[in-house]
Amino acid sequence: MAVFSTQLRISDEEYRARCDHLLARIRAQSFAGVVLFDRDYILYYTGFAFIPTERPIVFVLSQEGERRLLVPRLELEHAQANALVDQVAHYLEYPGDPHPMQIMARMLGEMGLIGRPIGADEDGYPWILGYRGPALSDLTGAAVTRIRAFVEDQMMIKSPSEIALIRESVRWASLAHSLLQRYTCVGATETEVSQRASNEANLAMLNAIGPIYRAHNAFSGGPSAGYRGQIGRNSAIPHALAANITFQPGDVLVTGAGCPVWGYESELERTMIIGPATDEQRHLFDHMLALQDAAFAAIRPGVRCADVDRAVREVFTDRNLLPYWKHHSGHAIGLRYHEGPFLDEGDQTVIQPGMVFTVEPGLYVPGIGGFRHSDTVVVTQDGIEVLTYYPRDLASLIIPI
Repeated sequence: MAVFSTQLRISDEEYRARCDHLLARIRAQSFAGVVLFDRDYILYYTGFAFIPTERPIVFVLSQEGERRLLVPRLELEHAQANALVDQVAHYLEYPGDPHPMQIMARMLGEMGLIGRPIGADEDGYPWILGYRGPALSDLTGAAVTRIRAFVEDQMMIKSPSEIALIRESVRWASLAHSLLQRYTCVGATETEVSQRASNEANLAMLNAIGPIYRAHNAFSGGPSAGYRGQIGRNSAIPHALAANITFQPGDVLVTGAGCPVWGYESELERTMIIGPATDEQRHLFDHMLALQDAAFAAIRPGVRCADVDRAVREVFTDRNLLPYWKHHSGHAIGLRYHEGPFLDEGDQTVIQPGMVFTVEPGLYVPGIGGFRHSDTVVVTQDGIEVLTYYPRDLASLIIPI
């Protein structure tokens, strides 16, 4: 049984430090304050996790350091119990009369943000599930500067507490993947195998750490593993969709497993084969390992993300594999399943210690299948630590017939 410390969460002190970092930016830019609508940004700065809908939820941080949250009535007690802010205001409902953004304008007026420069992730609440409403700049008469890049830059560097949560995610994702591999067999369907593995892993996790576990995720409440339709020839489609496919001898399988822990994600993917691998399958599997090894070797502090992807593409070129290339080598991960920066030749971000990436170069051969492992790594002072520990070798990933 895993030991899950009651301290394995983001502390109130860390949330305050994040806001202090944002506050320094507000003052440096001479903003009256910052307005954030994005669900993950609100979670990052306040610890409040919620399901985003057409009902706006807004976090405001003023130049004076006051933190307020605006929520719909149905979220009021939820926010009061969980959001690390000075005050929670509410409106009755969307679209409501008055409109929620009119209530927000009143709150901004109380905080001294009307008619003064404001930083925001968007100029108003974005379209979600049919939402419509006025722009933030129209409501306030203020110049609105988008600060998404600053927030994303802050989120790129993970703290020790964030990395600890990602490690815990890895642990339960690995369990779900083990069960997925155990239950996969000829004649079974992806639906029954994925659901059985995910359900059993979920129950095991909740038995171990249930009283203190929080997913903080709008779409998943625990560990899961599956195939997302990447079975047999369909595995050559990088983002296929589940189709209740029945497993057959010789199928190439591309898996996926993860688990949100206090909002933080990891990614574990493996290529498996049902029955003995053909020479061609073995050859492609070995190429895939070489591509991922090249990425591992290239990731270190001071290197640009683009250079990691170029190192992988050199292997594609040297091995005459470019016809089978379909995507970049990986992406950052944390509160979002996909975050920036990206291991892509178009991303000039300099890699720094504390960044967490998935490393997942793949090759996709029509008529044969896809070959992709994905591992989650954290950048250290002199290289990387691979957080995922599931076996990578072909012998460990053969499903017996």
